[in-house]
Amino acid sequence: MSSHASAIDHHHDLTTSTGIPNKKLFMWAFLASDCMFFGTLISTHLIYRLHQTPNSPDPRAVFSIELTSFSTFILLMSSLLMALAVNAIQKGNLRTTRLTLLGTIFFGLIFLGCQVYEFSHFVSEKHLTITNCIFGSTFFTLTGTHGCHVAIGVLWLALMYVRTFKPANADAGRKPWFALSLVHFVVFIISLVLAVYLVLGLVHTAQTEGLGGAGLGSFAGSHALALVGAAVCLVTLVSFARVRGPVDFGEANAIDVESMGLYWHFVDIVWIVIFTAVYLLEYI
Repeated sequence: MSSHASAIDHHHDLTTSTGIPNKKLFMWAFLASDCMFFGTLISTHLIYRLHQTPNSPDPRAVFSIELTSFSTFILLMSSLLMALAVNAIQKGNLRTTRLTLLGTIFFGLIFLGCQVYEFSHFVSEKHLTITNCIFGSTFFTLTGTHGCHVAIGVLWLALMYVRTFKPANADAGRKPWFALSLVHFVVFIISLVLAVYLVLGLVHTAQTEGLGGAGLGSFAGSHALALVGAAVCLVTLVSFARVRGPVDFGEANAIDVESMGLYWHFVDIVWIVIFTAVYLLEYI
C-alpha cells in the first residue's frame, strides 16, 4: 500500500476549483456553522450566569472538578490518537490506523461514561435538573449538546473502524463485506459495552471510596469478571487488527480519516472552551 504514497496528495485536490478536497471543504463549512451554534449556547450560559434566580444552586457545591478534569484529559488524549490515526493512514499503515481508531473510540467512551455519571449524580444527589433553575437549563443544554456530538463521533469512528476491514474483492462475493468475522463483531460490541460499564463503576468507586488502595481493591473485587472480559477483548481486538489480506481501504481513503479528525479535534476544542467557561470560571 505504501508504495503509492508519493502519488497521493493528502492535502490538495487538483480536480476541484479550490484545490481543497470536497469532503474537507464540506467538513470545514459544517464546523463553521457548528462554531456559531456552540457560540450561542456558551454565550447564553455566560449571560444567565450573571443573572441567577434565587433557587439556583452554588455551582461549586454541585461540580466535581476532579472528575471533570480527568474526563477533559481523556478527551485531549483522544485527539492525540486521532492525529496518529490520520498520520498512519497517510503512510499506508493499516494496522496502526485500526489500533489508533480503537483507542480513540474507547477514550471517547470513557468521556461519555464520566458525563453520564456526572449528569445522573447531579440529578439524584444535587437535585439539579434542566427545569428547576436557569443554571440547570443552560448547563444541561450546553454540555448535553456537546455530549451528543461526542456520541456521534464515537459512532462515526466505529463505522470507520469496521470499514477498514472491507475486502478488496467484496463486491464480487455474495457475503456482506462487513461479515468479516462474526467473532470479531461480537467481541467489538462486547468490548464497547464493558468499557462503558467499567468506566461507570470506576467513577462511582472514585466518588464514594476514593482511588486509594482500598478503593481500587473494592473496584477490582466487584468487577473482576468484567475486567477479565475486557482484557480478553482487548487482546482479541489487537490480534484482529493485523492485516490478513488486501482490503478496500488505504492511502486513498486518508481524506475520510482526516475529515473525521477535523470533526474530533473540533469537538475537543469546544470542550476546552466549555470546561473553562462553565467549570473553571466558577473557581476564579
